Amino acid sequence: MSTGTAPTARGAATRRRILEAATAEFARHGIAGARVERIVAAARTNKAQLYGYFGSKEALFDVIFEDSLQRILAVAPIDADDLADWAVRLYDEYLARPDLIRIATWHRLERRPAGDLVADVARFDTDKRAAIAAAQAAGTVVAGDPFDVMAMVIAMSMAWSPVSNVYAATAGEDAALHAERRRFLRRA
Repeated sequence: MSTGTAPTARGAATRRRILEAATAEFARHGIAGARVERIVAAARTNKAQLYGYFGSKEALFDVIFEDSLQRILAVAPIDADDLADWAVRLYDEYLARPDLIRIATWHRLERRPAGDLVADVARFDTDKRAAIAAAQAAGTVVAGDPFDVMAMVIAMSMAWSPVSNVYAATAGEDAALHAERRRFLRRA
């Protein structure tokens, strides 16, 4: 909140509704295509509340993008000793929350079309790279730049994601098909 005080329970609920509505809106339309009017209507609030909490549509997107990265890190933390399992857990998270991968894709398209996805790479990748480097030193992970290994595992996990250039899987598909994809991803 702009006042610097803790939000009331009602204010926290409004803020949460704005975040949920905006996540859906940004996932569907990106930053440029998202409309504040649709967000506030879906959140059952008004523009003044949205701007009071977030300042701008762009700042709201930044909060949602940051939250989506934090969620993926929390739900699917890296296990450099079992990168195959990490890839499968990422695959499962993309199935459960396709909006999160769409948000990251819009960020890539509209904010950072080249280079690292985030400006503060150290905040998100340093631990992953160090874990991969340690596993490489132990001989359990293929040699190479730890960043490239991480990037390849993430890319493989996205093979059937909502932003795949080949096939976008959904959680509603047959469970046996998902199980086969998971087995294949582990082998690959």
